[in-house]
Amino acid sequence: MVHPLDTLLGPQAPFVSSLLGQLAELGIDISHPVDHLCYRAASREEYLRLRTALAQAGELLVEGMIGGRPIATFRYHQPVQLARHAVPCIELAAPKPGRSHQAGLEHIELVVPSLSTLVAAHPQLAFRTDNQLDGRNPDVALPLAGGQVKFHLRPLEAVIAEEKATGAVIPVPADLWHEPQR
Repeated sequence: MVHPLDTLLGPQAPFVSSLLGQLAELGIDISHPVDHLCYRAASREEYLRLRTALAQAGELLVEGMIGGRPIATFRYHQPVQLARHAVPCIELAAPKPGRSHQAGLEHIELVVPSLSTLVAAHPQLAFRTDNQLDGRNPDVALPLAGGQVKFHLRPLEAVIAEEKATGAVIPVPADLWHEPQR
């Protein structure tokens, strides 16, 4: 189904559907909730422009520094709709300083009951497991054609609520956007 922001971000439902189709072909259960998708901006200007557009299409849940760059998460007023899934949230990631990135939809995230069970059930797949033991929001990731799928144990909104309640969100410095681009 077409989403109002597809002309700005790219066709979101087909992106999600393509990645879910690839998972199904690999034998991974796709009945788990698709928690959110992520768009990576290629420049600070693009990030700021899209942040403004997303603020009109949803509620800003949080904006904080992650991995040296801002990431904003929005809950859509109108979720991205697929036949069996509704994707309620989108992350907008600014480019990391000193690195070039291609703009576009980057990944989706599913909430699963067990990361270790998922990985053990599919030993032939090249899961990235470096964040599997993260204390706050563990995940495993699977690179696929045209994007990546990450698997988490809890919905992103629950993680954000906990981070806000415990003061774990690292604020975006007020002068960040005034610095010269590196």
